[in-house]
Amino acid sequence: MLVLVAPGQGAQTPGFLTPWLELPGFADRLAAWSDAIGLDLAHYGTQADADAIRDTAVAQPLLVAAGLLSASALGAVTDIAPGAVAGHSVGEITAAAFAGVLDDTTALSLVRKRGLAMAEAAAITETGMSALLGGDPEVTVPHLEKLGLTAANVNGAGQIVAAGTLEQLAALEADKPEGVRRVVALKVAGAFHTHHMGPAVEKLAEAAKELVPADPKVAYVSNKDGRTVATGDEVVARLVGQVANPVRWDLCMETFKELGATALIEVCPGGTLTGLAKRALPGVTTLALKTPDDLDAARELIAEHA
Repeated sequence: MLVLVAPGQGAQTPGFLTPWLELPGFADRLAAWSDAIGLDLAHYGTQADADAIRDTAVAQPLLVAAGLLSASALGAVTDIAPGAVAGHSVGEITAAAFAGVLDDTTALSLVRKRGLAMAEAAAITETGMSALLGGDPEVTVPHLEKLGLTAANVNGAGQIVAAGTLEQLAALEADKPEGVRRVVALKVAGAFHTHHMGPAVEKLAEAAKELVPADPKVAYVSNKDGRTVATGDEVVARLVGQVANPVRWDLCMETFKELGATALIEVCPGGTLTGLAKRALPGVTTLALKTPDDLDAARELIAEHA
């Protein structure tokens, strides 16, 4: 059984879309999406520097566009035939498009509004996120709470992401939980999936009222709790709420295991989620779709596991 997954914010790097736009029709499709949402995706995906694509309002639509483009190079989702789809953080909007809950343009319009709302919320207080490598969640989470931080991403495979104010994150650097080897600051511009994003939830809830979602055509695994979601309305409600709720990717991977996953493909810009799967899902074949050079291997994987 094949799982198709989409990464979240922080996976983007300067110029990462360049090779994809050499594929026939891809530049035209990206241009049409850019016109629809009022953002030059080609510029940000090929020419902009790291600081420019770190901007939440830019990074989020860029990531969803990259995921949709790279997956489409493999064919329609009915051709890829995944047994389940999921996304990490903003990648859940990409996954919603994979599942047929939202069409591509609607997904990009929604993520554009999400990115702008979260950027505005992040500007209220100087906040950020840091990854903790190693340690036991039962020890780490209470330690973070003691410092006023939130375990915003519980990723499994020995990784938790803390979020809070810059002062709280500095205190974490000086006072790591027992067993944590390293604390790595992430290239994001806010404390996402925490109470700091409350104002963004309100704006996204308003935007969601305009949507007419379809029910998922494949199993949609929610990172709120790792459960599969049966209706489009529930998918959208979770997309709104997850802006200020922790991401439980560890529970998503437990569900992949329960569903009988044998292979996992991570769409562009892949790497983060396949790395977690290699550690948490032994025996599951993984592939990160980083450039078009990975397409042949992905097609072989699909032929074997879909």
